[in-house]
Amino acid sequence: MDFRSDPGLSAFREEVRDFLRKHLPPDLPRRTDGVRSPRAQLAQWQRILNQHGWGAPYWAKEHGGTGWSVAQRLIFDEECSTAGSPSQDTFAQRLVGPVLNHFATPEQKAEHVQAILRGERIWCQGFSEPGSGSDLASLRTQAVREGDHYVVNGQKIWTSYGHEADWIFLLVRTDTTVKKQAGISFLLVDMKSSGITVRPIISIDGCHHLNETFFDDVRVPAGNLIGAEGDGWKLTKFLLNNEHASTADLPSLMRFQRKLRKLARETHFAGAPLIERGDVALRLAALEAELQAITVLVQRVAALEEDHSPAAHAIGSILKVRGTELQQKMSAFLVECLGDYGAVAWAGPRGEGAGAQTIHALQFEARSIAAEMFFRRATTIYGGTSEVQRGIVAKMMFQF
Repeated sequence: MDFRSDPGLSAFREEVRDFLRKHLPPDLPRRTDGVRSPRAQLAQWQRILNQHGWGAPYWAKEHGGTGWSVAQRLIFDEECSTAGSPSQDTFAQRLVGPVLNHFATPEQKAEHVQAILRGERIWCQGFSEPGSGSDLASLRTQAVREGDHYVVNGQKIWTSYGHEADWIFLLVRTDTTVKKQAGISFLLVDMKSSGITVRPIISIDGCHHLNETFFDDVRVPAGNLIGAEGDGWKLTKFLLNNEHASTADLPSLMRFQRKLRKLARETHFAGAPLIERGDVALRLAALEAELQAITVLVQRVAALEEDHSPAAHAIGSILKVRGTELQQKMSAFLVECLGDYGAVAWAGPRGEGAGAQTIHALQFEARSIAAEMFFRRATTIYGGTSEVQRGIVAKMMFQF
């Protein structure tokens, strides 16, 4: 493929930057880490985007989206990250939204799509269970049809932001007599339904973004079933196979690069900036070379996706492995560059608590950097473990 700069994409990047200069409110806190924005900020930013026709950057025009190409969506993500804009609801925008657009009934679309675009309905995902992570088809949460409702019983785990969500898209077992993949269905469930209990899981970064979610005789209208009974596995493959170029989280890698350069210039050791140490400069150069390689691979996967090439799936899995491993290496090096400040295990990412405003500036920043390093330990697990991704690559690229 041709890696020369595309004048059209350069013009689009300037359009996005101009949009952010004009419409990103100065009073909105700038996001400097990988933690999702608080709900109020997320909803406010979603309303602003929607008012200007940018409420669904990842959807086709016929579904109410921008109709941008994969390359344009990547540029939008990069520039939003650089500007520090609030995040969007990834579960709604990239996961359940496309499922609704392609498979929902007109009534289901009317119920949910505009609420997503207006930032009025926040979603979470109910897939993983204790004992059913990588082997998702072994899930045991059951939904039994009783008249016009399904009665749901079971447990989900690692429910990111379930404590903030209005609705959950849920994989349930509706048939135990068939092959395990064939007995799974896709339900939409109001999180305010009686019988749902959400319990927090405080992760190693000191944050509450994960949860256990329990379903005890939860009655769900049958009209909340997407597709037919047993279509859940098909819908899940569509959902997870929707886009591969973003699996490396290139905006976060670029953010790490900016932070590393800043720390290397401004942090001193033995009276000299870190960047003047040969070992630091060498490691920084090696990480930046890896980032350049990831950037090229992202462009390649984006081009393959535009052409609807099946190779995008396999190379996307390579990108997921290499990109998430690089996230871990760069975030760990950030902590090392903090020196003594990086040796402290902070309880939270934003410096809350008494005396937070009087501590050394680098010590304050260390809280966020250390928390994100801990958070990135999970990147090679969520979204399909590195072992699973390598299995996909072996199956799709090296069969004889």
